[in-house]
Amino acid sequence: MQNKRVIYITQAAIIAALYAVLTIGQNALLPGTASAAVQFRVAEVLCVLAIYTPAAIPGLTIGCIIANISSVTAGLGVYDMVFGSIASLLAAIAMYLLRNVRIKNIPFLALLMPAIFNGIIIGFEIDFFFIGNLSFNFVDFLIQGGLVALGELVVLMVLGIPACILLNKQGRRMRIVLD
Repeated sequence: MQNKRVIYITQAAIIAALYAVLTIGQNALLPGTASAAVQFRVAEVLCVLAIYTPAAIPGLTIGCIIANISSVTAGLGVYDMVFGSIASLLAAIAMYLLRNVRIKNIPFLALLMPAIFNGIIIGFEIDFFFIGNLSFNFVDFLIQGGLVALGELVVLMVLGIPACILLNKQGRRMRIVLD
């Protein structure tokens, strides 16, 4: 029993560290590509791990909090740290719950969850706090949310689908690592 708990915590910590390092590193090498309205966070490919292990739920959430701390110093304030982390948490939970809904063994519906949650939550954040100066404009929300969702979709379709195929093919070997 204790061994499974240690494995769970270790997996969550590794996922959090990878997410944070990939996002902060991407922002350092290519400023804005992981923190602007239209972003392509390579670290978002790690979201597929929520389909294979529940440890990815806290791992992705904590990794997002750590990564978004750097966005506080980039002028986005604590808003991005709070809203981005909530979006990551909800998306990871939804992905885990939808892990068995598959088309040709690919969890397409689960892969849409980060785009949906980030599009809505971050779209609201950008519109309300940065564009609208504490007021809401539905058209701006749709534009900003659509741009955020588009970036998520690109990453999860271009990198996430191959990652799922690879993880599915590894089968029993991955069960040792992820269970």
